[in-house]
Amino acid sequence: MGTYAVTGSASGMGAAVVERLLADGHRVIGVDIKQADVTADLSTPAGRRAASAAVLELAGGVLDGAVLAAGLGPAPGRDRARLIAEVNVLGVVELLDAWRPALAKADRAKVVVFSSNSTTTVPMVPKRVVRALLEGDVERALGTLRLLGRAAPTFAYAASKVAVSHWVRRQAVTREWAGAGIRLNALAPGAIMTPLLEQQLATLAEARRIRAFPVPIGGFGDAGQLAAWVVFMLSDAADFLCGSVVFVDGGSDAWFRATDWPRPVPARRVGRYVSRMKEFRTLRRAPS
Repeated sequence: MGTYAVTGSASGMGAAVVERLLADGHRVIGVDIKQADVTADLSTPAGRRAASAAVLELAGGVLDGAVLAAGLGPAPGRDRARLIAEVNVLGVVELLDAWRPALAKADRAKVVVFSSNSTTTVPMVPKRVVRALLEGDVERALGTLRLLGRAAPTFAYAASKVAVSHWVRRQAVTREWAGAGIRLNALAPGAIMTPLLEQQLATLAEARRIRAFPVPIGGFGDAGQLAAWVVFMLSDAADFLCGSVVFVDGGSDAWFRATDWPRPVPARRVGRYVSRMKEFRTLRRAPS
């Protein structure tokens, strides 16, 4: 049995993950803004530092895995874009940077970061916002988002999930993560029936918009089903899973982007491809 940290543990998909892990006999350290083993506000630097430190203390410096499920959706609000950027990106990156040494001490630790199918189904997400978030520059990201007016939260959410997915794929294959035996992956859900979705469906205009969105198999996902995916991605069966973004969205991503991926390496990228091959050989020869 292992010790796992789960952010967003008090409700929705995070709570479902906690329930499954506890049922399987694991120890879980929940992190949330309320009703958790570690209560912290991940929208602030102080809250993220406090959460990181408290989890490490409770875990005794060793974590078998982590699930980063805390996140904010694109609800209206003047400061919503900032909160989304802080929680959805820095609330993942800063905590995992702090927990990485503890994960490296475990045997084949697994990490699952919650992404979203909004990464591929929201059009025209500003690349400059994604770049700024990847660099941890929330103010620069907000400078662009303010120009989008009422649409800012929607694009902030999609950009935050693109940024965190790119961060996962970049870091997962590095010496610090894969080289330390840590499997780092992301799960990209579609519309899952959680309290947040129920709240959105209670508003007639929101309900119409949500139900009009293409979901080829119909309906909504179940938080328990998503939890089962997470538990699989934390299991020994996922030892060879590294840097993947797994879509569980009823087919929406495939509906919009069926031929976008997989895609062969184009001629203009061959130079970069060869460079990465050489870089990998160099890293393998270098002393650890």
